Amino acid sequence: MAKAKLEYIWLDGSEPTQGLRSKTKIVKDFSGKLEDCDMWSFDGSSTNQAPGGSSDCLLKPVFICPDPGRKNAYLVMTEVLNADGTPHVTNGRATIDDADDDFWFGFEQEYFLWDPETELPLGFPANGYPRPQGPYYCSVGAKNAYGRNIVEEHLDLCLDAGLNVEGINAEVAAGQWEFQIFAKGAAEAGDQIWVARYLMERTAEAYGVAVNWHCKPLKGDWNGSGMHANFSNTALRTANSKAFFEKVCNAFAPAEIIKAHIAVYGADNHLRLTGLHETQSIDKFSFGVSDRGASIRIPVYTVDHDWSGYLEDRRPNSAADPYKVAARIIKTVKPVS
Repeated sequence: MAKAKLEYIWLDGSEPTQGLRSKTKIVKDFSGKLEDCDMWSFDGSSTNQAPGGSSDCLLKPVFICPDPGRKNAYLVMTEVLNADGTPHVTNGRATIDDADDDFWFGFEQEYFLWDPETELPLGFPANGYPRPQGPYYCSVGAKNAYGRNIVEEHLDLCLDAGLNVEGINAEVAAGQWEFQIFAKGAAEAGDQIWVARYLMERTAEAYGVAVNWHCKPLKGDWNGSGMHANFSNTALRTANSKAFFEKVCNAFAPAEIIKAHIAVYGADNHLRLTGLHETQSIDKFSFGVSDRGASIRIPVYTVDHDWSGYLEDRRPNSAADPYKVAARIIKTVKPVS
């Protein structure tokens, strides 16, 4: 009787940034279908999600894909529920208002590959600094690109798992990389980002390398890491109207809305959103065509397609929860579209 390994993945209750947790369930004659994944449970008192006297939390499977890094295995992304079946307070996925998958999201996930011994990115000497940033972006060669073997292995694993990775590239700082994932539906976009993050952690782990998701792990003249959110809905994709795009952008501008977005765009974002290094200041809001120093960039693609297409919110940082980012963007866009 064939047995399969199901790796149940969930988000813990760590603050201010949730972390990934997982455990393996062995099942017989598994079909490979999401509907055949049972609910499971875990000790929430060990993940900052429940008290010891009432510690059971539930895992509700929401996304499944093959696990190409293990034999006869699958990756199962789950939501955390309370023991009574209601969404746990840490469950950002449950806050997404996109039942018809009208919202499409493409996330640009940046990160640093990190040497756990030196506590510096790959490519940084133990004492001192590498050359200033400039030659590392989309680079090639041993003097410019660090950790490519990990990045390429991760890409292959993601593609073999069926994740919709649309590209990768070396980023502006030494040891910094990016992958991009797109999905038609906010929840699935979040699912795929989290599974891809999990695969990156596991791949780097095999090389004795850590992954640093912090938005500004290096002080000084080095770019921080973001998770730019490209988004659209039917109204944006078919607008044919500059005025409509400006209306949507202006919906993000009120001070209370800026505050609500920043609250879920990742911890320590003030260290990254300084107005330098291709960012707008955290306390300001702006938008513009092809403007990477704006809060929201209107892509040239949108303009060239008669003002129909998508927008890019450049403020979410690399450690942000894509579920919460998507939920907040939808909440702002829906009333004006």
